[in-house]
Amino acid sequence: MALWERYKSLLARDCRGASAVEFALVTPVFLLLVFGALAYGIYFGAAHSVQQLAADAARAAVAGLNVTERATLAVSFIDANGGAYVLIDPTRLELDAGPSGTDPDQFTVALSYDASTLPIWNLYPPIPLPNSKIITFTSTIRNGGV
Repeated sequence: MALWERYKSLLARDCRGASAVEFALVTPVFLLLVFGALAYGIYFGAAHSVQQLAADAARAAVAGLNVTERATLAVSFIDANGGAYVLIDPTRLELDAGPSGTDPDQFTVALSYDASTLPIWNLYPPIPLPNSKIITFTSTIRNGGV
């Protein structure tokens, strides 16, 4: 048997380095999944906080006797509780509270949050991030006490 044939058969059975090759192939995909999950977890956490704030502000506005008092109650609730959520910067919240445009017996609280300061926007570009940096939720209540 020629020397080259013996050397070639030894190389075919040599598995040293297989783990390194597998690691090099799997690691980028794994890291993309982990960072994607972290990014969306942060984004969904902020979105849930905005949704909860809008719903709670609407609940607080139920106690108002007229449109002005309901709007004042919603604004004061957001001012008092906007900073209680970890992912929310209360200075980036915008509130629009007033009567519903479709039903005069309903009061609507619309809350928008500029999420451009969340740390997810600085991640590696191949991670698919949410389309909008503005998170908006609306909550509607029925006017009561009349």
